[in-house]
Amino acid sequence: MDLNKKDITKVLETITAPGEGKSLVESGAVKNIVTFDKEVIVDVTISNPTLQAKKKVEIEIMKAIHSQIDQKIDVKVNVSAIVPTKEVKLKENSIPGIKNIIAIASGKGGVGKSTITANMAVSLQKMGFKVGILDADVYGPSIHLMFDVPNAKPLSVEVDGRSKMKPIESYGVKILSLGFFTNANQAVIWRGAIASKALNQMIFDAHWGELDFLLIDLPPGTGDIHLSIVQAVAITGVVIVSTPQAIALADAKKGVAMFKQEDINVPVLGIVENMSYFTPEELPDNKYYIFGKDGAKNLAKDIETAFLGEVPLVQSIREAGDVGHPVALQDNTPLENAFSEITKNALTQLVKRNNDLPPTEVVRITTMSGCSTK
Repeated sequence: MDLNKKDITKVLETITAPGEGKSLVESGAVKNIVTFDKEVIVDVTISNPTLQAKKKVEIEIMKAIHSQIDQKIDVKVNVSAIVPTKEVKLKENSIPGIKNIIAIASGKGGVGKSTITANMAVSLQKMGFKVGILDADVYGPSIHLMFDVPNAKPLSVEVDGRSKMKPIESYGVKILSLGFFTNANQAVIWRGAIASKALNQMIFDAHWGELDFLLIDLPPGTGDIHLSIVQAVAITGVVIVSTPQAIALADAKKGVAMFKQEDINVPVLGIVENMSYFTPEELPDNKYYIFGKDGAKNLAKDIETAFLGEVPLVQSIREAGDVGHPVALQDNTPLENAFSEITKNALTQLVKRNNDLPPTEVVRITTMSGCSTK
């Protein structure tokens, strides 16, 4: 059988470049194809430097050529990695089919950011919206636990001739989390670049379908993952979560400052105050302000952003999260109403943002420090 470049190129169009959402041919990853008798040599350059990514591309190319053309072909694949240094003009929204991307952030860990994310997603779904969650807290993923799918594994589906990850669906919400791909008993010990590549794959190599909202549960702080996300996708707006105590508010203020920075410029939709007060089950009318009173509300005034609402510190919220059944699923309860009100307030701010401001642009980082040179 005579081999030709056209046949090989057609096969390579069915293979997705790691973390790019395009085929190897579309992305320009295929640099050279040589055919001779029953031998094929393919030179490929990808942007993911990990050995795992290189091996995956090599195996996929060999399998595709053997299965679609001839099992007896001698296939040699040379995979190299190069990180582009030149600035590229990026699209305003890099994920087709998703109307709004909302990041849920906190300056400090332990303030209940994932709890707010999970219950906002459920509230949106109950309102009739199509919702997804990307758990970007790579070092401490928990969304898969809160939605009672701890052992689920995303399947591979073919979309337009390419292999994509199918998000896990629970309570009508589509979910992708690093927790689906890691051992529950092992720590994730990754440098920032590797974690960022893993996130890009969950974003662009996934078949999210049509979504009204994709909520991104960010890790605490203001680090590598946050910059990677705003460089990868255009965030419509961000919701900040804090407790009322001064130490948490100080970090929340830094989180707001990061998103408002000129080089990032992601609109802040508002602040949610979690663990506002403690109410014992046997004394439902009593409120004990353990962490202080009105801290996040006052911060919202100080930085001229919206106060979206408060969530009390009650045992049932923790219990619901632990068993994988977000408390917002409970109908006609005070807690369901609290999360519904917060979600409605966030939607009000989102409508204002979309009416008054231009679409957010993908951030372009031009120096190693994460700030553009002037």
